[in-house]
Amino acid sequence: MGENAIIRFDQVTKQYDQDEPVLKAVSFEIERGKFYTLLGPSGCGKTTILRLIAGFIEPSQGSIYLNDVKINKVPPNERQVNTVFQDYALFPHLNVYENVAFGLRIKKMKNDVISEKVSEALRLVNLEGYEKRQITEMSGGQRQRVAIARAIVNEPEVLLLDEPLSALDLKLRTEMQYVLRELQQRLGITFIFVTHDQEEALAMSDEIFVMNQGVIQQSGTPNDIYDEPINRFVADFVGESNIVPAVMIEDNLVEFNGRRFECVDQGLRPNENVEIVIRPEDLEITSLEQGKLRVKVDTQLFRGVHYEISCYDESGQEWLVHSTKRAEPGSMIGLQFEPEAIHVMRFGETEEEFDKRLESYEVSGHVT
Repeated sequence: MGENAIIRFDQVTKQYDQDEPVLKAVSFEIERGKFYTLLGPSGCGKTTILRLIAGFIEPSQGSIYLNDVKINKVPPNERQVNTVFQDYALFPHLNVYENVAFGLRIKKMKNDVISEKVSEALRLVNLEGYEKRQITEMSGGQRQRVAIARAIVNEPEVLLLDEPLSALDLKLRTEMQYVLRELQQRLGITFIFVTHDQEEALAMSDEIFVMNQGVIQQSGTPNDIYDEPINRFVADFVGESNIVPAVMIEDNLVEFNGRRFECVDQGLRPNENVEIVIRPEDLEITSLEQGKLRVKVDTQLFRGVHYEISCYDESGQEWLVHSTKRAEPGSMIGLQFEPEAIHVMRFGETEEEFDKRLESYEVSGHVT
């Protein structure tokens, strides 16, 4: 276990009856004091990981460690872990104060200690003065803050958050993202956050685990995940992407759209079939003469800060462009991009193989 790791999964599998495993020999470490996000579509296994950490279920195979102690059989109430649920799980017959104080009363703390801890927890989530308010009188965002206060008042080492913002409207979600991120940084508690919203994950996290079909596809910082996706699933799930079949001619040279282009990727086999990713914001609209690609505009949508433009090249390949420039449907335009904008993905590459290949061209001075 790493020096700063607080949680470790070692080849953990979870299977119900004879069904396909929902988690397949997953191994990872969670470092103390960071904000982690488990990101992926419904049914990928992310909530299962949370339930295993919390102790609500046990692994079918493998081992789970908290502070270097195996906790497979340790009951939930004996783990320094608290959970904030999607539906808040508040007690409607208790007011705000009693909801937050509930866990402390179970521990039979003195009333003056409970009062001090509850007041501090409510202050941290900006609910001072709401102690006597009934839960039924509060908005969704306020209820979520109460649920968070109830979780942090117990001073857990790890706070688990199971899609806690999914029931909120867009404005409240954004507000709560700031609240959670600021709270985590202030308290220094390890947060493990579950979501299927990639924008939420990118905005809030120190580290992201992208999951699909019971497997962690890729882990890394938001920049790592967005700029260096390991495979088509990650590239397509995290942000919008242009994913195009290509051939890696040699180091720093890739062929697609019938032409060869400079890139920064290395470590692939000569003439290997690959896929390339270019993010829509990395494509610049220019004249036909200056463009590396010649495309015909199909649709143009205004998204507030940019235009989202769909266009097609001569081969029928669709290209998505995000630009502050307009491009009228039916017109021909050129698309320009830098070598650093091209990210090459190898078919079937593991995360370990990808990391080694990435290191090879970071060491040589090429960092994308």
